[in-house]
Amino acid sequence: MNAGRLHSPRSLRGSRVALAGLAAVFLFEMLDNSVLNVALPTISRELHTGATGLQWVTSAYSLVFGGLMLAAGAVADRYGRRRVMLSGLVLLGLASLATAFVTTVGGLVAVRVATGIAAAMTTPGSMALAFRLFDDDERRVRAITVISTVGLVGLAVGPTVGGLVLAVWPWQVLLLVNVPIAALAFIGIRLGVAADDPGGLHRAPVDWTSAVLGTATIVLALVAPTRFVDGGPSDWTAWAATVGALGCGAWFGARQRRVAHPLLDLALVARPLVSSGLAYKAATGIAVAGLGYLVTLHLQLAWGWPPALAALGMLPQVAVLVAGSAFVGPFVRRVGLGHAAWSSAAAVVVGLAVYTLLGPLGYGWIALALVLVAAGMRVVGVVAGTNVLGGLPGDRTTIGAALVDTSSEVASAVGVAIAGTVLGAVFTGSLTATPWSNAQSAAFDDAVTIGGSVLTVLAGGLVAWAMVRARRALPTVPSPAAEVVVPEHRASDHQPAGR
Repeated sequence: MNAGRLHSPRSLRGSRVALAGLAAVFLFEMLDNSVLNVALPTISRELHTGATGLQWVTSAYSLVFGGLMLAAGAVADRYGRRRVMLSGLVLLGLASLATAFVTTVGGLVAVRVATGIAAAMTTPGSMALAFRLFDDDERRVRAITVISTVGLVGLAVGPTVGGLVLAVWPWQVLLLVNVPIAALAFIGIRLGVAADDPGGLHRAPVDWTSAVLGTATIVLALVAPTRFVDGGPSDWTAWAATVGALGCGAWFGARQRRVAHPLLDLALVARPLVSSGLAYKAATGIAVAGLGYLVTLHLQLAWGWPPALAALGMLPQVAVLVAGSAFVGPFVRRVGLGHAAWSSAAAVVVGLAVYTLLGPLGYGWIALALVLVAAGMRVVGVVAGTNVLGGLPGDRTTIGAALVDTSSEVASAVGVAIAGTVLGAVFTGSLTATPWSNAQSAAFDDAVTIGGSVLTVLAGGLVAWAMVRARRALPTVPSPAAEVVVPEHRASDHQPAGR
């Protein structure tokens, strides 16, 4: 019997309690930082902190979340996905409640660290448990689409709702909202998801040395791009973090090849479905992060749009992300998971190329780029994750989901770093001192062309490599016939590494 599921529901309606709980987990992930960012000026005034303190408030969560996902995924696969997720939700509720007693920036950073730990324990499990609710790819895609749509709605409305809340209530309310979300998620998962079958868990012991090395690699890989953006190519701390990430990563990889029970079996990562899915997610993360960084500066600084108008300028992307859920399932059914993965990732790269080549000519081209990128990421976010989990044995799905999230997090940091570093090297003077001179405007356009081109080539190369890898995998084309429940022991659970 597959772990974490006593039976496979025949429809999404039959698993609505579980899906409500899993969707609440994803809502928390999407809503948390977007809402908090609105309150940063208020936090700065009330807690008497400057830019450095605010940077720690925002980065503490991201670093802990990104750094611990692999370790948390490995623990969940061994001790129970449902158990680890429920424990993480309890921690999330307690950490959020502690916000009511925060009086210093140090206290808020501690809350954000605890929240990051909770996110690492819950977020990968949401995709893994949604995947394992069903035995066929069509319903898996539909379930993950439902969950991601809830999160994207939260991401879209979060800043607006946060601004309205701040008008009448203290900023702490924005984090206290995680308490009812955690409660809803706990109830939904506790009642809707069966306890893990011990026979379906990964029985090998956790290699804690590898867990520390993996965490250090990811944290340093997330810190290095930020330092390059802040300090430029000559910042020694950026290079130290880069060398540290490469060294820890090399040590981690070497250890996985020689220990009896590796934290991350590299032979599994090398499977075509897994490696191609991770590459699609990484390509999307690079392109989306780089585009978002440049477009935000383009609208507000290069064109002088006020923040409210710039927010309206991003609406085409928001509309496609939210409304696109109705088209994901039909599109995947028509073309299959494999074609949906490469075509959606390619759409993201094409959108970035449109902005790079034509964005400075007018907003219409930027809007087209945003629509293409949003349409692509709406699909690839679902199908790439489904492919990765489908290419892994049944007892490794949580660490597989953690790999998907980690590849996206690190790739996003790289995208912003490349765009920011190129801009810092090409642009002269203060970026925020507007209006710009004609020379500065021309320099910004040059930076868009250079940085966007580098990002397009890098993301396009990853998509091309992933397409080649995916051709070695068995085709997975869902159809209405897939509604029939398959036997409990799936072929993918025992698939050789060449799948």
